[in-house]
Amino acid sequence: MPRTWVTVPVCSDFFACSASRRGAIINEPRVNDRINVPEVRLVGPGGEQVGVVRVEDALRLAREANLDLVEVAPQAKPPVAKLMDYGKFKYEAAQKARNARRNQSNAQLKEVRMGLKIGDHDYETKMRSVKKFLDDGDKVKVQVRFRGREQARPEVGMRLMERVAEDAAENSTVESAPRQDGRNMVMVLAPIRKKSQTKSDQRRRREAKEETRREEARKAKAAEQA
Repeated sequence: MPRTWVTVPVCSDFFACSASRRGAIINEPRVNDRINVPEVRLVGPGGEQVGVVRVEDALRLAREANLDLVEVAPQAKPPVAKLMDYGKFKYEAAQKARNARRNQSNAQLKEVRMGLKIGDHDYETKMRSVKKFLDDGDKVKVQVRFRGREQARPEVGMRLMERVAEDAAENSTVESAPRQDGRNMVMVLAPIRKKSQTKSDQRRRREAKEETRREEARKAKAAEQA
């Protein structure tokens, strides 16, 4: 079945034709009949150098191979064009960009507040939040607030901060040591694992669960047919 050639806006540079769509910049090269030069330096689909050919001949070769002719280096003399499946190329490029975004480290700074006279139950609840944030790859700003005469007892706040740091030692390191800031004492904990590592692990667990689910479905279907 003959392919339907893609057409894109005329551009003066590879991926340099820009259009706004949902606030993003979309760049496209010139493809197929949009390449309006007399000749190109042609590169084959496997990267082999074909040489300088008339653009009409390059387009004919693209049609015969059921591929697209894509201008990849318009500033060269003559421009360089490559035979490729442009639709597949765009799809794979989008997949790579999506995977790169998934693996980016987007650590956030979470905040957990405690009172100087916090009870054991409340403390355990706060620490569960601290550890969850850290396990998710986020930093945690721990803040202890002094009320009234409590400001005269900074050593009590320091002991509470030391307790927090010790209880979270398996999940974090102290990035910013406890310091007094008016009525507050502040400490920042940084996760041992990076956000990208956490996301990769979560994705692998999801994929493993999905594979297990599919395998169970196959076994159930096979049992019904037996």
